[in-house]
Amino acid sequence: MVKNTADQTTVREKNLSSVLRLVHSQSPISRAQLAIATGLNKSTISSLIDELIAQNFVYEAGINSGAAGRPATKLEINPHAGLIVGVELGVDFVTVAVTDLLGNILWRYKEDADPAEGQDKMINQTLLIVKEAMTVNKKKGGRFFGIGLSTPGTVDLKEGVLIFAPNLHWRNVPFRKIFSDYTKLNVYIENDANAATIAEHLFGTARECRDFLFVFAGVGIGSGLFLNGNLYRGKNGYAGEIGHSPIMAEPSPTVCHCGNRGCWETYANQYSIIQRVQARLEVKRSNIIPNLWQTKTPCFPFLLSNKRQTWAMQKPLNLLLKQAMPWEKDSRV
Repeated sequence: MVKNTADQTTVREKNLSSVLRLVHSQSPISRAQLAIATGLNKSTISSLIDELIAQNFVYEAGINSGAAGRPATKLEINPHAGLIVGVELGVDFVTVAVTDLLGNILWRYKEDADPAEGQDKMINQTLLIVKEAMTVNKKKGGRFFGIGLSTPGTVDLKEGVLIFAPNLHWRNVPFRKIFSDYTKLNVYIENDANAATIAEHLFGTARECRDFLFVFAGVGIGSGLFLNGNLYRGKNGYAGEIGHSPIMAEPSPTVCHCGNRGCWETYANQYSIIQRVQARLEVKRSNIIPNLWQTKTPCFPFLLSNKRQTWAMQKPLNLLLKQAMPWEKDSRV
């Protein structure tokens, strides 16, 4: 009997989550439309919506009388129901933001960080900014639901642990426990490229796209791949780690932070691009960089114009797509 009750509670929580997600992504939406989208009967939908309204997550936004058929009450997310803390832990910076339930940024602060000063100092620096964010917004009467933290490197989503971040040289960092103990909030950890991909799907130009590739470039290079409307993680979550795919045919003198040679990241990250620009300027080699600088034209297309860089971009993308689409082998059947 206890088990049945627990099972029913779990099913209801999943249904609440599904309905809330649909209201968030497709509002304004009616109860009838929710029933069709979820496959749940109308009485169940009404019960779930009543609970979400009682908890202040959803509100009735009025009646749509312009469409054919019976007028329907439209539902929308209440953006003022609560607050979420977003933390972006970069290689050389920390950004903390506070948003409402629709993702509108209410408070944001970015600060430079120096990983050479050590893991503990950088984490404490981040915790202090989070504390400031929560203090400022609590004074305005906001209640916090949780923290989302993005970090470079591979992560264990279930345990909330950073497994390895090559550019930081950090291993097995229990981010969920650290931030949860400090704030008493639920904490969700995600790889930075995957987090950016999800954000692009929810709020950006890929909002209506079910299949797309997002390349995330900076100190490191990563990617996120959406297939059939869902983030594709691949085996052990490594699908997006294209920056550490070896792409150079000839022996490479440059050792990547991951320990390998010839990684795409060592040739196409921001530091590599800056070094090539500096090298061209130092030898006073004839180039168009001064003109680009004067006209404020981006240098990126120029720096990737040679065949080596073109091939460097193509191979990791091919590897990623082959891993994501194993059925391609049988496409002739």
